[in-house]
Amino acid sequence: MQTLTLTQPDDWHLHVRTGDMLKTVINHTARQCARAIIMPNLQPPVTNVEQAQHYQQEIQQATDSQYDFTPLMVLYLTNETSPEDVKKAAESSFIHAFKLYPAGATTNSAQGVTNLPALFPTIAAMEKHDVPLLIHGEVTDAEIDIFDRERLFIETKLSLLQKHFPNLRIVLEHVTTKDAVDFVESASDKIAATITPQHLLYNRNAILVGGIKPHYYCLPILKRESHRLALVKAATSGNPKFFLGTDSAPHLSHLKENSCGCAGCYSAYATIELYAEAFEQAGALNKLEGFASFYGADFYRLPRNTRKITLEKTDWQVPDHYLVAEQQLTPLKAGETLHWKLQG
Repeated sequence: MQTLTLTQPDDWHLHVRTGDMLKTVINHTARQCARAIIMPNLQPPVTNVEQAQHYQQEIQQATDSQYDFTPLMVLYLTNETSPEDVKKAAESSFIHAFKLYPAGATTNSAQGVTNLPALFPTIAAMEKHDVPLLIHGEVTDAEIDIFDRERLFIETKLSLLQKHFPNLRIVLEHVTTKDAVDFVESASDKIAATITPQHLLYNRNAILVGGIKPHYYCLPILKRESHRLALVKAATSGNPKFFLGTDSAPHLSHLKENSCGCAGCYSAYATIELYAEAFEQAGALNKLEGFASFYGADFYRLPRNTRKITLEKTDWQVPDHYLVAEQQLTPLKAGETLHWKLQG
């Protein structure tokens, strides 16, 4: 039997929702990961320190006591976020970043940013207090092709931020294009990126060939094969600017499987197994530990984990669904076979 032992990973981009959904999904992450950056796009969003503390407590209460898991909280950037809000976040012990959603870009982003330059005083405070800015990097103009939205955000928005705030730490979340890879590689060490398992494993054919497959639909959307290959090359390169962030985004199955399905892939049930599959396909399992366990912690200036996990090379079938109260949550690769399995 082949095994692979790694330092315990972290997930640097995770959605866990609230209520019954939170209770279903949080322990899938906690059994694998020591920490996770928790996305704040609830309804209503998590916009201040007090709300984040309450949300952190809800997550901790939903986490099984057998797991040593720390949720790392993030605040949702709105048009009203002030420099004083940034100062309060920086002074807290549990807020680790702000998240920029362009208004209308993805799930629960209606209260996101509509005028980026108007927020420059607030972003200057992030630079001053060394609070990272996490970015959903897509423009939202209706006339822009959905497959071009990340590239145009980089050209028109991200380059502007980089110019005005050269010392601001930025994570370009869930990158999906060669354009994003090239930008991050050429930028200063203040700029990093997360990469999801679905963008490493699949291209847009997974959504569109043989019928519409809603459980592969996420935002930013899967791109063409040349972009997937660029992401695989970046993830397996050993470049510390690229690290694990699942963007695992659970939605009830009936909300995915309808005439206007939600965007998001649920991958947290098998975080490290999915990445192991992608890295093995690339012949780069020796690069997985840095990507999964070291580089994100280093960028966020947190200590690396010391506990170990072990994966076995053994086939297992992904469940068709998980139960959320009496409803269903369909995971990525539902009913298919994974070839690595976490021990314990």
